Amino acid sequence: MTILSFGSAASTRAGSDTAHRLGRAGGQLPVRVVEIADPDDGGHLLVFGDPGDGCLVRVHSRCLYGESLGSDDCDCGAELRTAMDRIQAEGSGVLVYLEQEGRGAGLIWKARGYRESELSGADTFQAYERLGLPADTRRFAPAADALAELGLRRVRLLTNNPDKCRALTDAGIDVDPVPLTITLSSARGRRYLQAKRVHRHHTIPADDMVAGTRRRMWWWPGRRR
Repeated sequence: MTILSFGSAASTRAGSDTAHRLGRAGGQLPVRVVEIADPDDGGHLLVFGDPGDGCLVRVHSRCLYGESLGSDDCDCGAELRTAMDRIQAEGSGVLVYLEQEGRGAGLIWKARGYRESELSGADTFQAYERLGLPADTRRFAPAADALAELGLRRVRLLTNNPDKCRALTDAGIDVDPVPLTITLSSARGRRYLQAKRVHRHHTIPADDMVAGTRRRMWWWPGRRR
């Protein structure tokens, strides 16, 4: 097992000077922060405890509405909280927090996409296309490379997104996907989850309250051997 100790040479290169304790949910988590310096798909690794091979990892894109404003229309905030609860319960893991608001388009275009969706009835991906934008410009290769730099070769990835699984596998990391099941109460939120099922092949359980929903099983072909 690869252990990333605060006192090791690897941790010295990977943010040991940022090591501190985070108080959360009545507990304390040791954490260090490592920058991912990419101009388009950068962000930070938050390395909790002493994670080794097989640890929990969440690759997460910034979402102001879901994380800070408590939006009922997307699953981002709930996914982040659930991922952190699981990492905290195990005492170690890695949160990869990427500055990819609006699937890489930014907050202004995200808001324009919402407006287009309201006016036309298009889903979130179709709305971007109507505005002349790619449905999703995010790249997860920089995040995957940063995880590989930590020395991780096998992870349990908290995700419904096959693109994230693929990026880590391409970086030589053995991926065991751990789906996140989030229920949204608003009609727009339920339609958003359905759009992710249809357009991006996210493995989200079927919702009987959304017309045309069908259950998808995990397509991921298994971990690298």
